[in-house]
Amino acid sequence: MASRVIRTKGDPALREVALEVKKITPQVKKLLDELAETMYAAEGVGLAAPQVGIAKRLIVIDVQDQNGLLKLINPHIIERKGREKAAEGCLSFPGVAGEVERDETVIVQATDPDGNMVRICASGLLARAFQHEIDHLDGILFVDRVTCFIGEQNGEVGREKG
Repeated sequence: MASRVIRTKGDPALREVALEVKKITPQVKKLLDELAETMYAAEGVGLAAPQVGIAKRLIVIDVQDQNGLLKLINPHIIERKGREKAAEGCLSFPGVAGEVERDETVIVQATDPDGNMVRICASGLLARAFQHEIDHLDGILFVDRVTCFIGEQNGEVGREKG
């Protein structure tokens, strides 16, 4: 497997709205594996296909919790609750961090690589990562939502990059 190149600030691929995946093929599964490898190599907690220049509704997330690595196809948020502000960063904006207000708890529905429909209730960092990565699928970047830029990432913020 090969890591992919992460697109960065100014790349038009980051603003594309990703297309729904109609069929789970070996290529889709391979791409999910490559997204995970790329995310881990960059020390991120999430990555969306548009961040590597592929306009498909695919994300991977690993916030080092009991869920482990999540590889999701066509994810969308079906329920939201509460609001909270926290620091975020993004692999597509290295060295940039900012405070972003997001939903505190979300329920995400998606398809896993085996074709099973899954629903995941998430709060904390996982909820934030879901919202961040699903935004990427819609061409929305975290800098669009920043209420206050923090500047260079420190250790805490660095762990929340996606």
